[in-house]
Amino acid sequence: MDSQTYDVVVIGTGPGGEGAAMQATKLGKSVAVVERFRRIGGNCTHRGTIPSKALRFAVYQVTSVLGNKLFRDVGLCRTPTFPELRRTAASVIEKQVDMRLSFYERNGVPLSIGHGQFKDANTLEVLDEYGGRRELKADSFIIATGSRPYRPADIDFSHPRVFDSDTILDLDDTPRSITIYGAGVIGCEYASMFRNLGVKVNLINTRQKLLEFLDDEIIDALSYHLRDRGVIIRHNESYERVEPTDDGVILHLKSGKQIKTDVLFWAAGRNGNTNDMGLEEIGLVPNRRGQLEVNEDFQTALPHIYAVGDVIGVPSLASAAYVQGRYAAMHLTNGVCERALINEIPTGIYTSPEISSLGKTERELTEAGIPYEVGQSMFKSLARAQITGRTVGMLKILFHRETLQLLGIHCFGANASEIIHIGQAIMSQPGEQNSLRYFVNSTFNYPTMAEAYRVAALNGLNRLF
Repeated sequence: MDSQTYDVVVIGTGPGGEGAAMQATKLGKSVAVVERFRRIGGNCTHRGTIPSKALRFAVYQVTSVLGNKLFRDVGLCRTPTFPELRRTAASVIEKQVDMRLSFYERNGVPLSIGHGQFKDANTLEVLDEYGGRRELKADSFIIATGSRPYRPADIDFSHPRVFDSDTILDLDDTPRSITIYGAGVIGCEYASMFRNLGVKVNLINTRQKLLEFLDDEIIDALSYHLRDRGVIIRHNESYERVEPTDDGVILHLKSGKQIKTDVLFWAAGRNGNTNDMGLEEIGLVPNRRGQLEVNEDFQTALPHIYAVGDVIGVPSLASAAYVQGRYAAMHLTNGVCERALINEIPTGIYTSPEISSLGKTERELTEAGIPYEVGQSMFKSLARAQITGRTVGMLKILFHRETLQLLGIHCFGANASEIIHIGQAIMSQPGEQNSLRYFVNSTFNYPTMAEAYRVAALNGLNRLF
């Protein structure tokens, strides 16, 4: 059997694995990467972030055109089918794969395609699709194998009308109606997309509110706009059974309700990809969701084996996975790492309109007894929003009423995931440099969405006495 030795072996080529591999090789480590599938990039590139966001943009373009009277007057009125919209993501995926492959090539990081399984704590055996085997020995390992949708055993996911987030993009036509079970980030994002295509959407939430980790005002805004678009939201529900039929799927809820739609999209939970990796044999036991427990430095129970990204659970963001991978590589090299890299990671949720947040919510600050004040800017009052017609949304800044230090930033509306980073740059500054006054003492281009920060800061200062 072919056997090679490296300083670090990274398992997985999604954002976490890529961040770890690139950082480790830049620090002078000899690195090898293992990927189970022939095309690199992980679920993020092929089934998750990239294709779903490309689809979202395609849907946005279509709805913008069809909602424009000028285009309707010249006869543009046909809505493309789901597969037609989905094709727009194909070129993006190819570009992403080619670009990411070039990272490994130009940094001299060898890729081993196959399934990795630990033989002992310092040896990983890679089995390829042709039955070939090779051994990779290393001083350190970084597990970045990602996650997959959770599939309850009593639901028939082989039925052509039952989908999860790995298969929903394979729809062969646009359904007339859909039930989305699970109102987390994925469920809310797809509810927005399907409703914008004119599909009747039932969104089943197992909790009291949508996305409870967000600020309450943002939650209320999201709920209002989804309902305003025609999405039916049902809170505090749980399924009893799923009954697929030839002409649809009937979801039986424990409350006694029955909901029948053309298709069912199961979006409730994810499992870590830790199956058949030989982890138990070396003393690493995943939890019931297949996730690995790590310490604050992303070390597992075996300190030389790290785990990053979705395989360790929340926050389950591509952006978080990448910086966690970089952190793990720096920590295993130097023994320490700057924690600012992972302390404040913004949330980006690509509903319509989108949501982004950073730091504390009003609920958290109130419970902690921190004296804070609020500065708000409604997008409908901004000239840029009026020009583009994208007036739905707001920016909210939470700041300490005595020191003026930024404590939380919450944005709802067009380009929220971009706008958040202006506030992030100030909020990350040390001491007195993190101050609301930056926004009132700086000149913003006009008209821009960025000036929402100036408006919100002045609004907040006017509340002080």
